[in-house]
Parts: sequence; C-alpha cells; structure tokens
Amino acid sequence: MIKKLQKAELHCHIEGAAEPDLVLAQAKKYGVDASHTVDLKNGYLWHDFTAFLKAYDFVASLFRSPEDYVLLSESYFKKLAGQNALYGEIFASPDHAARIGCSYNTLIEAIAEGIRIAKVDTGIEGRIVVTGVRHVGPEAVEQAAKLAVANPHPLVTGFGMAGDERMDRPLVFKRAFDIARDGGLGLTVHAGEFGGPESVREALDHLKVSRIGHGVRMIEDPDLVKRIAEEGIVLEVCPASNVALNVYDNLKSHPLRRLQEAGVIVTLNSDDPPHFHTSLENEYRIAADDFGYTQDELLGFTNNAINAAFVDGDTRKVLLEKCGFDALG
Repeated sequence: MIKKLQKAELHCHIEGAAEPDLVLAQAKKYGVDASHTVDLKNGYLWHDFTAFLKAYDFVASLFRSPEDYVLLSESYFKKLAGQNALYGEIFASPDHAARIGCSYNTLIEAIAEGIRIAKVDTGIEGRIVVTGVRHVGPEAVEQAAKLAVANPHPLVTGFGMAGDERMDRPLVFKRAFDIARDGGLGLTVHAGEFGGPESVREALDHLKVSRIGHGVRMIEDPDLVKRIAEEGIVLEVCPASNVALNVYDNLKSHPLRRLQEAGVIVTLNSDDPPHFHTSLENEYRIAADDFGYTQDELLGFTNNAINAAFVDGDTRKVLLEKCGFDALG
C-alpha cells in the first residue's frame, strides 16, 4: 500500500539527496579522498549536527560543473518518481555553488535541466526553492534572495533559509525575506528544529512565511501550536531526520500526530534522505507503522503538500486531480 500510494515532497536539499555511490563517483572523478565522510557499507559518517553540516558541505564541494548538477537533480527526481511521487521541491543554495565557482544562473539551469529530463521520463513535476544558508550570515542570505528575484526562472518558485538555526535570530534576515516576497516567491524557513518555539514565533512575526521547515519543537508551546493551526501555516515535517539528529530520542516521542491532531497542517518529507537512511516512501511508512495513520490519512499528507506547493493554480489543479482530490484540496 505504501509503495503504491501517491506522494509529494516539499523539503529536500539538493546536495543532501546525493546517494553515497554517486558521491564516491564524484570524488573519484575529481581525485578527492572521501573516506572520512562516506563509504558504501556505512553511508555518511557524522556524529552530531555540526559534523553533519561539515559532511554536507564536503559533499556539495564534489559537484563542480553544470553536468554534475544535472546528474544530481535528474537522479533525485527519478528516484522520487520511483517512489510514486507526483511532485517534489528541492532546496538549492547559491552559496554552495559559489564556493566551487559555479554562478547562480548556471546552478539553477543545471538543476532545472535535471528536473526536465526526469519529467520527460517519469512525468514527475518539480520546482526549486532558492535557499540562503543561515550560518553564512545575513548578507549572504540577502544576496541569495536578490539573485533569485533578479534572475527569474520558471522553475524557481520559492525562497527559504536553512543552515544552523542556532546562529542569529530571524529578525536579522527580515530584509532577505522581504525582497523574496516582493519578488513573488513563496516563503519557507527552517525553524523549530534545533531552536525552540521562540524560533518559530519569530520566523512568523518577522519573516512572514507560509511554511515552516521542521517546526516540530513548537509542540513545547501550546499557544504557538494554536496560532499555527489558526493561521494555516504548513509544517514540512521530517521524522527520520529529527530522530537521526537527536532532536527526539525516538519516533515514539516525536510530536507528528500531536501536531496534526491539534489542527496543524502537516506534510511528510525526507530532508537529506541518504544521510538519515530514509526516503520519502520511508517517511510515509513511518507515519503508517509508528504513528498508525491509515491509507486515507496518508493521502491527506499528499493533499497538504500539493496545496502548499509553490506552484501556479493550473499545475496545482492537475496534481490534485491526479490524486483524485478536487481543485480545492
């Protein structure tokens, strides 16, 4: 049932989606020793969130050309389609590309080409969310927003911020989000993962986002949960990631169902799937096996994702119809 269930994803990082075998091939291509970060037997090697960020940056450094990013994007979206996903959004950071001399436009067009190839072969629909990296600093996040707005692309429909949530309060990134909003982009931000409820509250107050990446620690503040539900803010929840990074000790203590039952709009996502030994299909399986969701309830997560996707109305209507939902979701 899980395998056949139609799915959609809103929260996955492009370099974080690279499978170990692809990364090892890239390392061989460029003559780089990757043994400290990845091997085929154990996958990615890190022990805490800080080490994970370093591993992520190392992996990103191995994608150095347009062809590399086409391959990475195509691989991810075809794998997603193989899990019966109709739609996926991918986070792409100009900062990672700039470190290896890849321009913004080159990065975006390469990722878009991978999406186009995957769509021709599988029918999957994809979009790109340009993402600033929080721990690089407010100026870099603002520059990412400016690049996204000044260089419009039909597949770039959103703007967000990832990185180390423990660095700087949301208020210092307000201008970046104002720029992206004024440029017509949908807005999301990582909050309430390693930061507590105050991180989510400040993101809502200052960044005015419609979606929150993770957001699970808002459960610690009942008033905030009520506000999120009333305002219709959508959560991009990644259960396997939260456990792997020790946000929660185990799935039993994860607040997925408590948030959903409190009226919060929840979606299921894989985040950086091979790093956390997961996939979108596995996230749906976790929801069924560990949280007791039925087939109809699981389809509700897909419905939520399509309705919250950063797409135009016609595309949303087509996706909803493919899942048997009406145009209003």
